[in-house]
Amino acid sequence: MPVVAVVGGQWGDEGKGKVIDMLAGEAEVVIRATGGDNAGHTVINPQGEFALHLVPAGVFNPEATCIIAPGVLLNPAVLIQELDALEKRGVATRGLLISDRTHMVMPYHLTKDRLQDAQRGDPIGTTGRGIGPAYEDKVARVGVRVGDLRQPEVLRKRVRAAVEKSNQTLSALGATELTDPNAVVDEYLGYADRLGPFISDVSAVVAGALDRDAKILLEGAQATLLDIDHGTYPYATSSACTVAGLCQGSGIPPRAITHSIGVYKAYSTRVGTGPMPTELDDETGDYLPERAHEFGTTTGRARRCGWFDGVVSRYTARINGFDSIALTRLDIHDEMDSINVCVAYELDGKRVEHPPSDPAVFGSCRPVYETLPGWKTSICNIADFEELPPEAAQFVGRIEDIVGVPANVIGVGPARAQSVGRGDFWRF
Repeated sequence: MPVVAVVGGQWGDEGKGKVIDMLAGEAEVVIRATGGDNAGHTVINPQGEFALHLVPAGVFNPEATCIIAPGVLLNPAVLIQELDALEKRGVATRGLLISDRTHMVMPYHLTKDRLQDAQRGDPIGTTGRGIGPAYEDKVARVGVRVGDLRQPEVLRKRVRAAVEKSNQTLSALGATELTDPNAVVDEYLGYADRLGPFISDVSAVVAGALDRDAKILLEGAQATLLDIDHGTYPYATSSACTVAGLCQGSGIPPRAITHSIGVYKAYSTRVGTGPMPTELDDETGDYLPERAHEFGTTTGRARRCGWFDGVVSRYTARINGFDSIALTRLDIHDEMDSINVCVAYELDGKRVEHPPSDPAVFGSCRPVYETLPGWKTSICNIADFEELPPEAAQFVGRIEDIVGVPANVIGVGPARAQSVGRGDFWRF
């Protein structure tokens, strides 16, 4: 029963889209299980370069069934734009299924998101896509689900109840305009015409895939350090970004997972606020985002950059129980004379090897670095691990030692083909 889960091991933007795209070529079912359009996957393959936000990255395999699962938050307008853009470029989307249990992002969620973050004493830097407020409504049991689009009267009833509650909150937050429930219903019934053919009870599809031992790929969004329970709270997202979260969001039982892959970048990045011990504010900190084009797929915001943080990486590997890691963007270090790797923190004169849960304490941690030699040559066209410069192989080996998990694929460029494999972890 081959079920492979792919999860980010840092603060997101590790290159999960590339890894999922590689795996999806052999998958029969690809499931996006968590998050909303606040996440983005960049995929570069023979069909071109694509930025995906809701559609699973398996869409480029015309033989695969792609599922948007109940754990996802769906903004119908964003999904329709994405489907239209893909079809315009010749990518077939007919294999997509949307769970009727998937909750929707509503217009008032976006308004509430922006107002709430603006009024926080210490803004957490949300994307403003309404994800947090939509999860709030889901947990409060006043959410509106995709299946409601097929029942106009049910949709009307649920939207009215949700809008009444939302308008009370928006008024308290100082909103100048409140939501008209009738306008929302009319808007979303329009989406029903376009999305209706994709809506299904996917639990039966998932169960059938498991029963026939289909090759299933679980696609994570965001990353473990943004997880609502295990991440750098409150500077986190509102969903479960771990392997366990993928099981919950997709309806796949944990014992069905046969291989879990953690995706790590060869350095660290973060979008938004919150502690980041290895962040650089020197020439290297300017060099990394420029060379690596570190701007958010969804927001376009510049990412904060720093050296690889082995403390949090080891922590996320343990939380998820990764079987292997994909180490991406190794080529970004090609021109460096030397490369630092954080192996521990120093806090109040003591060595710390586990990330503190308190954000203030975490922000006071100072990185303890090991310095490794650079290789000063391009590795972008290397296809065999044995052909890597000895210094690059040494860097990969040190990351494996620190994280405690083997790196079975190394990214040496953004394209699907620019990957160095060790073993066959991306084969089902």
